[in-house]
Parts: sequence; C-alpha cells; structure tokens
Amino acid sequence: MLRRPLAGLAVAALGRAPADGMSGPRPVVLSGPSGAGKSTLLKRLMQEHGSIFGFSVSRESHTQAELGSSGRPQDGMCGLWMFQMGHRCLFLDTTRDPRPGEENGKDYYFVTREVMQRDIAAGDFIEHAEFSGNLYGTSKAAVQVVQAMNRICVLDVDLQGVRNLKKTDLRPIYIFVQPPSLEVLEQRLRQRNTETEESLAKRLVAAQADMESSKEPGLFDLIIVNDNLDKAYWSLKEALSEEIKKAQGTGCS
Repeated sequence: MLRRPLAGLAVAALGRAPADGMSGPRPVVLSGPSGAGKSTLLKRLMQEHGSIFGFSVSRESHTQAELGSSGRPQDGMCGLWMFQMGHRCLFLDTTRDPRPGEENGKDYYFVTREVMQRDIAAGDFIEHAEFSGNLYGTSKAAVQVVQAMNRICVLDVDLQGVRNLKKTDLRPIYIFVQPPSLEVLEQRLRQRNTETEESLAKRLVAAQADMESSKEPGLFDLIIVNDNLDKAYWSLKEALSEEIKKAQGTGCS
C-alpha cells in the first residue's frame, strides 16, 4: 500500500527524516458540513498562498467494477503526490462513488472498501470515519510529509476525524466552517444538482448535528460563519497568519 513508504518520501525530499509529528508548520484541520463553503475558501487560499500549502483530500473507494480487479485506479496513478493549481495535493481514502467530473487521483483516490479496510486494520490512518455508508480517512505519515517540506497541511475532515486527530501529536489548528443557517445550506446543496431528496435530507440532519457539536468547548479553535465570503476568508487567513509566516520564513517555494 502507498501509506507506509511516506516517511521515506520526506527523507528523500529533505535529505533527513522529520524529527517528530510536530516538525514543520502546524497542520490545519478544516471541518464543516458539505455546502458550508470549505472548498471555496480553500481554493481562494491556494490561489493566494498555494506554494506553502499541501492540501490533504480524502481518498474515496467505490465499486470493484469501476476500479478493476487490482482495486487500484485504472488510470495508472500510483504516486501519492500530484500538482494542482500550483500546489501539492495529497490524495487519500474514501468509499463513496465519484460525482460527475471527479477523477481518480485528482479530486480523490477511489478504492474499494476491502482495500481501505485493510489499511485501517494496518493502523495507517490518523482518522477514518463512515458517513452515509462511505468510508473516509487520512494518514498521519501523509501529514508529516507535508510538514517535512515546510508546508502547511490542510486536512478536510468530519467531526469524527476531528476527535480522532485530537489523539495524535500533530497539534493542528482546528477550524469549523458553517453556513449562516440550515435554510441557506439547503439552498446551496440544491443548487449543486448532485443530491437526491434522500441524500439531501441525510446531509441536513448531519449538518445540524455537526453545528451543534462544534459548540463543544475545546473542540475547535475557531468557528467561521460563512455568510460573507470575503469576511470568512479574512477570518481564515488571520487564523493561519502565524503558520503562513513560518512557512514563508523557511524559504519554501
């Protein structure tokens, strides 16, 4: 599997092994319901500061027929890194079907449930969660590779992932992005034209639960209510300003 050699990638990149899980700029955990605007904020962040960020995307698994007998993407993608919008993009695991226009190894890494469960059993994940019948996950070694390259690793995970990350030594900055209301969230999701009435209802129920859970003391360092994109983006940049300075100060390009 791809996860175990990751520490070796860091060594090759820097000529040395990372000292520990806290080497390099602190990672950033970005959480929030689908439709809250996380992707829009991240895209803007990457456009302005793409060279100092590594974005960790969940790898997704879907049907064996779509992947082939090997359980690997048929497009031949076998490396862990890819370049997108001028920054390094880290693709990991999940199990939902791809949405229209999504590609293996680009938006996500689609694998079978069997492959992902094997990696979970091997202890390769710092977080894994199941939502609407699909598995999602991120590996600790993948984050350390980004840190070793003096980049800020952005982790887009759900509430289960946030709680699991609290058990690691990665010391991320925890940020929750939420819509101004469930009504606004429903409008945004409907405009995507990707949801059935059943899946939409499930997302709204999950969003309401997440928004309530986000109020738990100590769970997040910052909650951003995305009712104005410019204001939300300013809040995000302000929260990351110290880590951005650290990464820029290392001379990374």
